Amino acid sequence: MSESSITHAPADSGVPLQARDFSVKELVVIITGAGQGIGRELARQYAAAGAFPVIADLNLDKAASVVQEIEVAGGQALAVQVDVGDKASVDAMVAQVLKVHGRIDVLINNASIFAALEKCAFDQIPYQQWQKVLHVNITGTYLCVCAVAQAMRDAKFGRIINISSDAVPRGTMNYLHYVTSKSALIGMTNSLARELGPHGITVNCIRPGSVATEVERVANPTVELRQRAAALQCIPRGMLPTDLVGIMLFLATPAASFITGQTIACDGGYTHSS
Repeated sequence: MSESSITHAPADSGVPLQARDFSVKELVVIITGAGQGIGRELARQYAAAGAFPVIADLNLDKAASVVQEIEVAGGQALAVQVDVGDKASVDAMVAQVLKVHGRIDVLINNASIFAALEKCAFDQIPYQQWQKVLHVNITGTYLCVCAVAQAMRDAKFGRIINISSDAVPRGTMNYLHYVTSKSALIGMTNSLARELGPHGITVNCIRPGSVATEVERVANPTVELRQRAAALQCIPRGMLPTDLVGIMLFLATPAASFITGQTIACDGGYTHSS
């Protein structure tokens, strides 16, 4: 695929949108933390829609396994090992993607530390754990954005999607490091949208609810707790990774070129305003 095989010209005012404006076909999409969980499902769905997902994960074996799943289903993908908290590693990942594809259209900042965390009162969080969670979840996102920004500026097109959490508006107890980190991503989204908008790059944030995936959590909620939480939603059922697919695909398309600086809840209506 050549560097110039895709054009990203937005539809002119008054001109009806075409089907291609709602397509992610042939877009190069980096998804961090895509070796499992939400990232894995997003990679599979982007590939099914004709995009070229990059499975960027600390665990290269898991990333390669997702690539194999995608190829068996008839899609294409690239596995790249990356430590999002390490600048040299992130820069090397982006260089590899540019070498293979010649461009980067979409960055999804999905990698974060959460499943391995135990519930803990804020003043009992080990200092080193506090630092690690904020470094990976906030600084890791920042490093990835910095690494792809110039390629997107050069192309005058880019889609950056950050993943926050409904734990932010809920003020979820006993995860202060995680909630703080996901709060920061909302502010980061707002500011980046201002700086990158003039270059044809949109920056948005998705705030999912509690998503059931194959990843086991140290503090896994009981079935009863999940049922109680679901009962408080407008759509009273548990959330699945596929529930994120529609908004995640749309925000990557040319049709979403005028949507930026937004934090969009995708939580079944749990945190909606009355």
